[in-house]
Amino acid sequence: MRGGGGLRTRVKTARGRTAQSTRWLERQLNDPYVKRAKAEGYRSRAAYKLIELNERFDFLRGAKRILDLGMAPGGWSQVARRQLPGSTVVGIDLLPVDPLDGVTILQMDFMADDAPERLMQELGGAPDIVLSDMAANTVGHPQTDALRTMGLVEAATDFAISVLRPGGTFVAKVFAGGADSTLVALLKRNFTTVKHAKPPASRKGSVEWFVVAQGFKGRASGAAGE
Repeated sequence: MRGGGGLRTRVKTARGRTAQSTRWLERQLNDPYVKRAKAEGYRSRAAYKLIELNERFDFLRGAKRILDLGMAPGGWSQVARRQLPGSTVVGIDLLPVDPLDGVTILQMDFMADDAPERLMQELGGAPDIVLSDMAANTVGHPQTDALRTMGLVEAATDFAISVLRPGGTFVAKVFAGGADSTLVALLKRNFTTVKHAKPPASRKGSVEWFVVAQGFKGRASGAAGE
């Protein structure tokens, strides 16, 4: 398929394929980020969301330990390893993730009681960055879906605050235009800067945004995991 000439691939509705799945397939085939991901060897177009966020906020530079929460299929971990080949990257997801060179993968529920301890054991020290691309499985009810995902974001925030090294960064996917006021207030108490962003790779029709909290102020009792 040629690119850049204004040509668009149209997908015929096949027997057994719904109109919705046909639209999804057509969108995928014509998505420049999907094409770019295939060309550059990334597992998903989501890799470019992290690349673009980092281009704007420059949080990956110098990081030695990185946690990737909700990592499947692994695009964010790929970005981290490519930009920081000497770093230690540990990811976790309920779904199976194919092996990635230099990345430790845990297939387990982040909300499980033993997940935080397992993550820290594998990482070997306090993370410089905690990334969270977690989102709850949708049930089709927007308010319920948003609440369930916010529960994951809040859990990821509490975890990040408990383990990050001073000066560290927390990046998380949120919905409905950003994190709610209570969560933003918590982040502002614990980080020097808190910004919301919607990178170009995030589809215009998507409700996802990202919160980027930089300059972790540290814990009075000392950094966990060190």
